[in-house]
Amino acid sequence: MRSKLFVPGSRPELFAKALASEADALSFDLEDAVAAERKAEARTAVAEFVGSEKALNAAKVVIVRVNAPGTLEFEEDLAAVARDGVALLNLPKIESAQALQAAAVLIEHAETKNRVERPIQWLINIETPKALANAASIAAAHPRVAGLQLGLGDLFGPYGIDRRDAANVHAAMFAVRMAAAQSGVFALDGAYPDLDDAAGFSAEAGMARRLGFAGKSCIHPRQVALANAAFAPSEEELASARRIVAAAEQAAARGDGVCVVDGKMIDLPYLKQAQALLAAVRT
Repeated sequence: MRSKLFVPGSRPELFAKALASEADALSFDLEDAVAAERKAEARTAVAEFVGSEKALNAAKVVIVRVNAPGTLEFEEDLAAVARDGVALLNLPKIESAQALQAAAVLIEHAETKNRVERPIQWLINIETPKALANAASIAAAHPRVAGLQLGLGDLFGPYGIDRRDAANVHAAMFAVRMAAAQSGVFALDGAYPDLDDAAGFSAEAGMARRLGFAGKSCIHPRQVALANAAFAPSEEELASARRIVAAAEQAAARGDGVCVVDGKMIDLPYLKQAQALLAAVRT
């Protein structure tokens, strides 16, 4: 999931365009992008679209960001969109394992009522200081957590933390990545707000990739190509990974646990990294 394009749920005229984009995933937003008076309208539009043949047959990861658990809209969102065809529910404002477990009861109830055949996985936003402190326990709170998504706007903005300082961004990214790694789920980078700053977007995406994030959120189609480029492995990286896998197989046949590739000692962690890179390209 190199690129995840946000699509406001109240803008159904954009749905088909988003589906035709180069984004790997589409995140239909019922939360921040929708004014309070248009929540019901957006909910209906998104539910209709994600259940359509076009969406069901598209080669896209379909995500819906619902309103936060505890709000009046949360259960209504679930009743509308917790349906087959949605790959991930994006849950905002989760700050503890206990809060996620409480939300899980409501999600499971909605899925049962809607006769969902394949339980939907969850992408959990880490966007408050409390959530960041509890990120590892949140990731481990339920087997349906598929990933953690970093939200720097909400995490930094209210506290005067300068996002232009790469050290601040790196610290938050590293914390989320380690929390995700602890439970074996993916980490996804959040949105970059300045549409005219392609260099800034690419720099932030590059940092995320070097930390092992799976991809980055996009708030406009023009950012999709930047995200895809940032998270696409180079031919050199792929060639190196193939050499590592081949050399490791030969070493294993000899009964050796390590090998040397391009002058570097390769043991199990490096082999797993190479295998993961090649697997990601194949999927």
